[in-house]
Amino acid sequence: MTFTDDGFLGERLKILQPEKGYRAGIDAVMLAAAVPAKAGDHVLDLGAGVGVASLCLAARCEGVKVSGLEIQSELASAAAQNADRNGLDAQVSVIHGSITEKAAALKTKGAPYGGFDHVMSNPPFYEAGTVWGSPNESKATAHALKDVALNEWLRVTCAMAKPKGTVTIVHRADALPELLLGVEGKLGKLTAFPLWPAAGQGANRILLQGTKGSRAPFVLAGGLVLHDDAGAFTADADAILREGAALALSSA
Repeated sequence: MTFTDDGFLGERLKILQPEKGYRAGIDAVMLAAAVPAKAGDHVLDLGAGVGVASLCLAARCEGVKVSGLEIQSELASAAAQNADRNGLDAQVSVIHGSITEKAAALKTKGAPYGGFDHVMSNPPFYEAGTVWGSPNESKATAHALKDVALNEWLRVTCAMAKPKGTVTIVHRADALPELLLGVEGKLGKLTAFPLWPAAGQGANRILLQGTKGSRAPFVLAGGLVLHDDAGAFTADADAILREGAALALSSA
């Protein structure tokens, strides 16, 4: 696997990621920006890849610890390199393991099963066999769920958060009904936050955030418009993508 060296957060982070495999972008940065973490919190990143979301969160929140779990060993290894080369290895660690092996993989590193202050995840967007598979094995694994259904992925994601902890997920906007079914009875205070490519266009991504054990009602937020009429990032999107600003999903 060959890697490119790419800049994130206005070049504040330099990230090694596969040249031809799955490549992180806006989704990972927006996911990290939406996690309401503070110094001293412990965050779990499920499906961490090369660590983009983990590192973006650590760069924004000094004193936050992030543990990542990634099924592809080469990506987990690259994530460790990325944490070291960005001076964030004291905050971020990504280990090789799968959702189905979650307990054993996490406990070997002393991570608290069911005890994280926040959990974030960018699950593969499709069920295996429902879309054309990429000839690149790494990219195919990142795009299509393998050996685990989305419902099980969501169950584990919610289980890893402690009571009153938050869970934040980024996914396809048209998957929102399935996401809501997957977290039903597990999370409350759910906020769905669309990411609109441009004004007047349908959302193609959604951020879903909830609190474990809460009974607060569901909120459909106004979301964020990413591009202006000229195709440039809007000021609000630019503040997140280049300056590392936080993204509040609701006013509550």
